[in-house]
Amino acid sequence: MSDVHIRILDGLHKPFDINLVNWVPKCTAGSGQTAVRTLAILVIYAGIFVPAKATTLLQLGLGEMAQKSTAIARVKVTGSSEVLRGADVFTVYRLATLESLKAPATGNLNEVAVPGGAAGGIRQVVAGAPRLRVGGEYVLFLWTSRSGLTQIIGLSQGLFSLNDDVATRAAADEQMLDASGRPVRPETLAMPWAGLKARVYQALQNPAATRSK
Repeated sequence: MSDVHIRILDGLHKPFDINLVNWVPKCTAGSGQTAVRTLAILVIYAGIFVPAKATTLLQLGLGEMAQKSTAIARVKVTGSSEVLRGADVFTVYRLATLESLKAPATGNLNEVAVPGGAAGGIRQVVAGAPRLRVGGEYVLFLWTSRSGLTQIIGLSQGLFSLNDDVATRAAADEQMLDASGRPVRPETLAMPWAGLKARVYQALQNPAATRSK
């Protein structure tokens, strides 16, 4: 997946560039207080432009996520830290790979960055960004940008929690659109780990047959 750059108008009708994820800060700061920036996320794909007023996700099928991900793995979270990259804060989770379904092209899968957190005196709260639990096991569909930052594809869509070998993706709270721009209802998806693994392998081996699944 290549970086996607588009140009849209913000609430003041001033053009600005975004890259894959649009962060729109609303800042408040009082005397002696840490600035809090509440960020709205806008996922842009297939030429659909959505006003940046709330988190809006483009619905991604399991097969599509498998094909577009640069890595897919069953992992255990071993720790976390919060870092400031430019003006944006990320929570970086350290990972131990338990099983790899799609290996990264270069290097090892050691960590994943999730937007939001507190670092450098700034706290950012990002609507729709998932939170992982240290010690928890997950199946992650990941995408690494040209800058080397690895994130979960589709925000919470690319994250399945694992309990007793059952993989569960909770329904997103955010508005979701299909590829035609029509609203769809997010749904919880649960299946045995073996079943999820089989569907991923099928998508990787036969992309045309699983493009929308």
